[in-house]
Amino acid sequence: MLRPLAALGALLTVVVALSSAHAEETPRRGGELVFVVPSEPPSYDGHREETFGTMHPIAPFYSLLLRIDPTDPKGARIGGDVAESWTISRDHRTYTFKIRKGITFHGGQPLTARDVKASYDHIIFPPEGVASSRKAAYLAFASVAAPDDRTVVFRLKWPSAAALALLASPWNFIYSADRLRQDPHWYETHVDGTGPFVFVEHVKGSHVLGKRNPKYFRPGLPYLDGFRATFVKAASAQIAAIRGERAVTQFRGITPGEREQLEKALGDRVRFQESPWDCTNWIGVNHEKKPFDDKRVRRALTLAIDRWEMSRALSKITIVRDVAGVQVPGTEFATPPAELEKLAGYGRDIEKSRAEARRLLKAAGVPEGFAFTLKNRAIAHPYEPVGVYLIDQWRRIGLNVTQEMIEPAAYFTVLRGGDYEVALDFQCGYLVEPDLDLYKFQSASVSDANYARYQDPALDDLYQKQSRATDKGARIRFVRAFEKRLVDEEAHYLTTLQWHRIIAHLRQLHGWYVTPSHYVNQQLETVWLGD
Repeated sequence: MLRPLAALGALLTVVVALSSAHAEETPRRGGELVFVVPSEPPSYDGHREETFGTMHPIAPFYSLLLRIDPTDPKGARIGGDVAESWTISRDHRTYTFKIRKGITFHGGQPLTARDVKASYDHIIFPPEGVASSRKAAYLAFASVAAPDDRTVVFRLKWPSAAALALLASPWNFIYSADRLRQDPHWYETHVDGTGPFVFVEHVKGSHVLGKRNPKYFRPGLPYLDGFRATFVKAASAQIAAIRGERAVTQFRGITPGEREQLEKALGDRVRFQESPWDCTNWIGVNHEKKPFDDKRVRRALTLAIDRWEMSRALSKITIVRDVAGVQVPGTEFATPPAELEKLAGYGRDIEKSRAEARRLLKAAGVPEGFAFTLKNRAIAHPYEPVGVYLIDQWRRIGLNVTQEMIEPAAYFTVLRGGDYEVALDFQCGYLVEPDLDLYKFQSASVSDANYARYQDPALDDLYQKQSRATDKGARIRFVRAFEKRLVDEEAHYLTTLQWHRIIAHLRQLHGWYVTPSHYVNQQLETVWLGD
């Protein structure tokens, strides 16, 4: 059961951490934390959405069943949130949680086990017409029950190494059972949680404002009086806000060049925390659009990309860095570079790969100069430079590609509706664990997050086999087989590069630690402002 935590602990390296003096200081109460967010939420529903644009401004209003401990600099320790304690049956198929007393929704209703059950039913077994982006990760879960007001019981179909990690997802906001019963879409447009901050307002195009919850169930928290999440689209304007000390931080990540700018401008008034990042841009190829329903065409697209040169070039200017497969490089289930090079698109001889790509296009009847549009997310880093690089790579095999940048709030509407030929997508996790990192790529009938719109029962079977494997060696073999089928044999989704996370913040920010995920540690109740 400790495999995902061990992997994450091995992964994390904080290059510039908070000083021990800061850790020993007494937290100071009061003040408003102002931070910039590069993207606005498409909705408020954490069960539906996948973007930090929802997580960063909305997570402080909610509690979770379990959570990643925000005081753990390694971002690896799982603890209870509304769960007071839990037990696991000897066969690892029944998880029983005791829920804390005295927790109240901001609207005044007491939280009970019934609300926890309703929230997880909404995630794992969503009603027809309700999108749950991560339901495909919960295939091992058979049922959720609330036998009394303080007890929640999860029963599994088979033992799952990822069970606790799945239940600790930062996206699993606890909602009111009554509100969900009245309208399962209510939380897409409204906020009512039990978190450390109470929703005040959302001014579209400007900010989300939260104030301290005086009835928060953790004594003495939060330290802040409130927060202001300010929406700033342009990367230059985000950096200018921190440089001008109008904002304390941006919790997603900045580029190496932006780090140099801030270091030069602010000197010892700025701090940096750095980590590998469980996040990769993927190229979604819509299998319902011709000629992309032909795997020869998809394979040609991946063969054209020189990922090794891409790493050298783009790591200097944006937030991507390492060539990777389906797992974060260096972690226990990751494919070693020498093995990756055997997969389509990872070979070192790019001219040989491109010759094969041109042959495949010709065999598939795709004419020289064939034109299509790459739809991309209008966020500067890393989407714009990655998109520009891809267009250049595909030009070298005779394709004529243009790029359409889509505003972040509309981006998921385009992907979910299948209104694209090729799109730059992403998969970002909160813990390094195959169940969490691979669920997206199952068949579209299984995964609401599969925007390439294919059906592949063989791939689905490999996902379940790796999830159910109790022997590590066997699980590695299934993960490798899943990877080969996904990116090589069928070329369903195409990889680009793993991201690398750098967080800059003014020195007055205390009580926040970087992790390999920009979804974790965003409830902000342990954050405080000092000198």
